[in-house]
Amino acid sequence: MIRVTIWNEYIHERQEEKIRQVYPEGIHGCIAEFLKTNEDIQVQCATLDMPEHGLTKEVLEQTDVLIWWGHMDHQAVSDEIVEKVKQRVLQGMGLIALHSAHHSKIMKSLLGTTLNLRWHENDREKVVCINPAHPIAEGVPASFLLEQEEMYGEFFDIPTPDDIIFLGWFASGEVFRSGCTFTRGRGKIFYFQPGHEEYPIYYRPEVQRIITNAVRYLKPVNFLEIPYECERAEW
Repeated sequence: MIRVTIWNEYIHERQEEKIRQVYPEGIHGCIAEFLKTNEDIQVQCATLDMPEHGLTKEVLEQTDVLIWWGHMDHQAVSDEIVEKVKQRVLQGMGLIALHSAHHSKIMKSLLGTTLNLRWHENDREKVVCINPAHPIAEGVPASFLLEQEEMYGEFFDIPTPDDIIFLGWFASGEVFRSGCTFTRGRGKIFYFQPGHEEYPIYYRPEVQRIITNAVRYLKPVNFLEIPYECERAEW
């Protein structure tokens, strides 16, 4: 069983009626609903306003893959919690960062760059699979069209990815590395660009397949039982 925790800032859906209409149970609720249909995946959710942002020591110890969605208030996330999540990734926990989570504290801490990019609202995106042999691309069509999406464009300030699986091609002419993997310590990371809160992106079967595949790909082989920075070779 793969134990998944979905973390959502959960501000847009409570403050803006038009977004609540798209995601009445929150973005985390939508993602949890389709992940729960898989017999090998167990799901729990956490949000910014919960004690310790819902990411207590116990929750993190019971998480194989953490899904992160944030946008409006990255700075409200406690540095202490970010460090706990980081150590868990270094020990082997998988991390899926969705859409505007590229600017989250945890992604900046793990990847070590600004993660800045070009953007504008309300564009049309063709998501193209450029690495169909990758496990995250299994069962995903060669391309699919998102009629409305927020444009993210290059230059995207990230370190060289392990894999680039998807490219976004926008009607405005911009392109973007929209699906990339990284390794930090024993943990694997997948960044996936589609998912602006105003549009029903997470209801799309192609997007649901990608996230589900990523959960299975990122699950840890094994965890270190000691903090990553304290691992010592025995001679």
